[in-house]
Amino acid sequence: MPKLFTDPEAIAEDIIRDVGTNLVVGLPLGLGKANHIVNALYARADADRSISLTFFSALTLEKPKPSNLLERRFIAPVIDRLFGGYPDLAYAAPLHAGALPPNIKVIEFFFLAGRWLHVPFAQQHYISANYTHASMYLLARGLNVVTQLVAKRVIDGVARYSLSCNTDTTLDVLRARAEGRASFKLIGQVNSELPFMPGAGDLPADEFSAVLDSPATDFPLFAPPAEPIADTKYAIGLHAAGLVRDGGTLQIGIGQIGDALAQGLIVRHRDNAQFCGIMKQLSPGAEVPAALETSAFERGLYGLSEIVTEAFIGLIDAGILKREVDGVVLHGAFFLGPKSLYRALREMSEGQIARIQMMPVSFTNEIYGDEVSKRRARVDARFVNAAMMATLLGAVISDGLEDGQVVSGVGGQYNFVAQAFALQGARSILSVEATRQAGRGTQSNIRWNYGHETIPRHLRDVVITEYGVADLRGKSDADVITAMLAVADSRFQDELARRAKDAGKLPKDFVIPAAHRENVPERIARALKPAREAGLLPSFPFGSDFTDVEQRLILALQFLQDAQASPLRLPGMLWQGFARSPDAADAECLARLGLDKPTSLSERAYRALVSAALVRSRAG
Repeated sequence: MPKLFTDPEAIAEDIIRDVGTNLVVGLPLGLGKANHIVNALYARADADRSISLTFFSALTLEKPKPSNLLERRFIAPVIDRLFGGYPDLAYAAPLHAGALPPNIKVIEFFFLAGRWLHVPFAQQHYISANYTHASMYLLARGLNVVTQLVAKRVIDGVARYSLSCNTDTTLDVLRARAEGRASFKLIGQVNSELPFMPGAGDLPADEFSAVLDSPATDFPLFAPPAEPIADTKYAIGLHAAGLVRDGGTLQIGIGQIGDALAQGLIVRHRDNAQFCGIMKQLSPGAEVPAALETSAFERGLYGLSEIVTEAFIGLIDAGILKREVDGVVLHGAFFLGPKSLYRALREMSEGQIARIQMMPVSFTNEIYGDEVSKRRARVDARFVNAAMMATLLGAVISDGLEDGQVVSGVGGQYNFVAQAFALQGARSILSVEATRQAGRGTQSNIRWNYGHETIPRHLRDVVITEYGVADLRGKSDADVITAMLAVADSRFQDELARRAKDAGKLPKDFVIPAAHRENVPERIARALKPAREAGLLPSFPFGSDFTDVEQRLILALQFLQDAQASPLRLPGMLWQGFARSPDAADAECLARLGLDKPTSLSERAYRALVSAALVRSRAG
């Protein structure tokens, strides 16, 4: 039985006494970090430089940090409400500042997107790894401690602990320990908000060496709120929804595109005619592609995803995720999301929660091990993941920049691309927004070439932008370039085509078809407007932790941020804002930002800009 502690400092001392002063500590990706134990170990090593402490982790979660006056006024109450009781990880601030003690290292294989750019220590100690290889690298570095947040259940006086949100790598290293390939101490910290998930991660107490269990170290789970789905991401999600076959298998990532895809599937299932109408409006020349999947889900889908998101719960509730594999409709390896996701899992009945099983990442992300059963289950799989850029030749950039800076990490993306080529009828679908704002200008995310690749061109399959679907598998280079030009933004098509022609990859007389020459954001907005107004494509399809006022402000502040990329728009907005008297709803929004009674010239200017942005964001 494990030793039980109520004090984090005491459990840290016990770990050092048992293991020694050379600590190689594995921390789960994302949500499952035992923050109090981590912080106690950090403090102990900081105070005693004879202790060597290495944290091997991924996805360090941090509270949002506003960068300007409007952001501070908007986000500060949200941080207090959603993250107020969440204990910061002690290593994060010194890691950002380049001030880690010399005896402490933090090594990650996946970053919170963009958070660690130009942080030298983090960049230098990053390990590029497929998600499925992380446990192997942990063991190779001499892993001797794993600390994890757990859920607790007592039945007939006997305690059991669930790995809950993070079965991903922990189950894989536990298997290695059981097989005699590893020796480490598993240390748990009980959290009352974690749902107790049944299945492989439901462990007896004797798997643990020690457990921290006290009301004083209980804390609210990190719960990033859902973001509103913009037109661009809805268009991408809808295009992806048209590629999913009834009776098939679905994997999706976290974020707006995954939510948009799920909502697209729900519209397709509940109101087939409306879905077909939306797809016709989105398609170039208003012609629905013959290969588009539009039927309702009679057999349903089976979910197989490294991350379990609120979108999957929405698909279960809609009667879409219902194809069972051994009584299970969704296999996942970790979860992270808004408070409503954790609440939904906690409140499920035994029968409902039994249909969602948390597994090791080696199960979800690979077909090795019981391959026959996996192939039988994973029919017509669609693996849908997001990327930053793609080249005209079909290579995809998802994790880093050409100067070597890491934005996030490979994670499981390569795993799912590889599965798509290994499984009969499966496809890898990588989504890319066609453009991005860069300073005051717009740049194409479809490039002729780029000095870094995550997925090489020989694994090109399906690439989606808001402008359509580029089916690249098995195509010649010229055909791939033609397909990619068809989904590129029209403002950049001519230059991209010129580069391809200059390289001898396109015929000199090639002309982009007229149907694809209207790839501009305004066409997407027009195509989606009727469905938006009908309530079919809400900004928050699965609910929101933001208040109604905050939801209106988010859209206005995003509009204002986009307007700053074109400074000539700002004077008109200032004039509009100064000239109008806000209605009651807008006045409530201004009051939420403390701009109802401006006391300085800068506050009056901000009030005018936000007032105008509220009006213009409603107008679309």
